This record gives sequence, structure tokens and C-alpha cells, in this order.
Amino acid sequence: MSKITENAIKNSFKKLLDKKPLNQITVKDITDECGITRNSFYYHYQDIPTLIETIVKEEIDQLAAEQVTIDSLEDCFATIVEYCIHDKKMLLHIYNSVNRNIFENSLMKQCEYAVRRYVDSVLNIQNVDDEDKEIIIRYLKCLAFGTVIDWFENGMNENIIEHFHRLCELKSGQTAEMLERCKRK
Repeated sequence: MSKITENAIKNSFKKLLDKKPLNQITVKDITDECGITRNSFYYHYQDIPTLIETIVKEEIDQLAAEQVTIDSLEDCFATIVEYCIHDKKMLLHIYNSVNRNIFENSLMKQCEYAVRRYVDSVLNIQNVDDEDKEIIIRYLKCLAFGTVIDWFENGMNENIIEHFHRLCELKSGQTAEMLERCKRK
């Protein structure tokens, strides 16, 4: 029964976030939406930010589990953007709230996870030491994170996949150059 109640709370909260901004949603709104008491809500979640953290973490974990391979930087970025597009309204409401840090922390973790999978597959056959590998991961993670945050700042209105594809074209060969420099170290 506990899992059923947790899922009802999460689903009700998501439904409410599709209708109105986060700062207009109360615990009472959530409990009314899913037909439980306030005590039941607080039994499962400390507060709304805890609920947000749980939802975002679960969705990112699910997305990560669904990724089979990431063969290019574009694949890596596409997995991050797919998550954002899937829950666009909810994430925009969280992003534009005082709880933005929850979204940003989760996004940074997703960016690192996707980039690490990409770098591991690309560098698997390369002779690159761990320090250089971590520097490359940090750079690419911040590139993906910054691009997504900029997209959010602009209301998620542009075709971000097309934008990132063009960015990859412009920086083509850069990863190979970084790897070559790693070997000369």
C-alpha cells in the first residue's frame, strides 16, 4: 500500500505541475488531488522539495537504465534532452522556482553519467591516464550542462538537438586532438 500511495502522490504532483507553477502548489493541493491525508503525505515525504528530488532522481535513473549505448557526443546530448522534452512543463516549473538547484543538481548528474558512458566507450581502446580522462569528462559535462541550462533560460523554444548537432560539426575533431595531446603528455 505504501508504494501505491507514493506513486499517487508523485502522479498527482506531476499533474498539478502541468497545470500551474510550482510556487502555486501546496501540500494540500497534492493531497486533495490524490485523495489522501496530509499525514500520509508527510509520512512519505518531508516536504515538496523532497518530493521533487525523488521524482527527478527516479526519472533520471530510469532514463539512464534505458540507455543501451552512447556512441557519439550527439547521442550523449540527445539522451539528456529527451528527458527534458518528455517532462518539459514540469521541469520548466521547477527550473523557474526557488527549487531550481534540485533540477540543476540532477541535470549535472545526468550530464556526467551520459558523458562518462560516452567517454568510456570512446577511450576504452585509447591509452589515456585517469587524470586526463576526468578532465575531458568535466569539460564535456559542463558543455552539455551549460547548453541545456541556456536552452531552459530561453524557454526551451529552439530546436536544441539541431543546435547541438551544429555545435558538434563546428568542434569536429576536437576530441581526437585532445586524445592526441593526452598521448604526448
